[in-house]
Amino acid sequence: MSSNGRHLPGAVIAAALATALALAPAAAAQGPAQASPTAAAAATTLVFDKNPNDPTNSRLSVYKGKKLWATYRAGSGLGTKDDCVRARGWMPNGSWKIKLKSRTYNGNIIKGYAVYLQDMKCAKGTLTRTEMFIHSEMNRDGSQGGTERRRWDGAGDYKSNGCVKLNPTDIKKMFRLLDRDDIGWPTHLRVVS
Repeated sequence: MSSNGRHLPGAVIAAALATALALAPAAAAQGPAQASPTAAAAATTLVFDKNPNDPTNSRLSVYKGKKLWATYRAGSGLGTKDDCVRARGWMPNGSWKIKLKSRTYNGNIIKGYAVYLQDMKCAKGTLTRTEMFIHSEMNRDGSQGGTERRRWDGAGDYKSNGCVKLNPTDIKKMFRLLDRDDIGWPTHLRVVS
């Protein structure tokens, strides 16, 4: 019966049934419905890959899933590869939780664009590395200052007290990239060597 209470002719019912049976194998061959790409969106990851030959010429990379979106030159430490040396050694390997990101950070030493990381023990477990950041040399407003601590002068400025240090142009590019809706900010920095 149709929705108006009348009987449908047998020929119409038979045609509908034949069409449904003809389409069934094609639908079954396609398999189950796939989840939308946004439902299984890949996570954004920051990876700092320390260069054992020159810790001040390492790389900080941005990945979305397995896709590499950007790589920036970065440094960590003053040249020593011992991650248990406070204020001189490079950053310990591991997964560092991102506690804060700011374009106007106003610390005693670090100012402007900065990503503040959790505290973490060094490889030997003898020292907890604190006050660790991804940062550059700049004023609080992101401009270049007049003193060495606030002014980027070149390759020598990749040295740090253990933090990941980028040049001012690159850290600003990284913030713009991670602020995009299709990329997004990660929750951690992964440090490897």
